[in-house]
Amino acid sequence: MRITRAVVPSLFTVLNMFSGFMAIIHASRLEFTPACWFIVLAALFDSLDGVMARITRSASQFGVEIDSLSDVVSFGAAPAFIVFQLFAQQAHEPRGIDILISSLLMILGGLRLARFNVQLVGFDKDHFTGLPIPASAITIAAFVLNYHSDQNGLNPIAAAVLPWLVVALALLMVSKVKYETLPKPSKRAFRKEPWKFVAFGAAVIIAIASGGYAIFPMFVLFIAFGVVRHVAVSARRFLKHEEKYDEEAVEPTRLEP
Repeated sequence: MRITRAVVPSLFTVLNMFSGFMAIIHASRLEFTPACWFIVLAALFDSLDGVMARITRSASQFGVEIDSLSDVVSFGAAPAFIVFQLFAQQAHEPRGIDILISSLLMILGGLRLARFNVQLVGFDKDHFTGLPIPASAITIAAFVLNYHSDQNGLNPIAAAVLPWLVVALALLMVSKVKYETLPKPSKRAFRKEPWKFVAFGAAVIIAIASGGYAIFPMFVLFIAFGVVRHVAVSARRFLKHEEKYDEEAVEPTRLEP
């Protein structure tokens, strides 16, 4: 069997999928801390497979498809199962509404990935349309790491917030809200948008320095920024449309002889 350069990025994709599987195993044992860290690890492998594909110049349709399948496991099924287990832990027995809400992360995440794949040609490389599924999964993982304890579970406020957070993240994944893409490691990209590299580097340093506790508030800010920008752009377009409509509706006044 011939080993090609395409094996390198595919290896990172497989590690992404395996990390998602490990997250599910730990969640099934109610070991939420390692489960959430495996989702963060999966996100790291997910970002590295794209970097390795560019370095080895081995991007392919196969890579796109296996990457999406891995993302469904690591960032769809795994966080959905973690949320389901949290609901079950709080209520001692899962309810139908708990199953429905937790499944949204997997179902709408899968729809978001399918939409991305069919729109890959002509894709705006500066922005994602809809919240990326890894960002949704990391937000859930970071929320659990911050507000869950092995002794007491989620505190009452966090338990009340979790269902709304899940619904919001799921809907944002299939929304038209635009979010920034990760900066690509190249001189050209750095010269074009140096602020992306500075912001990304600062975020990594803050996350490490805080022991991971700053990940959740940083992702909340990232998500909120996209929503606020979308509302502002939509309002600006609406006002411009109204001004244009008013100008076309006004007819010149004719003076009678």
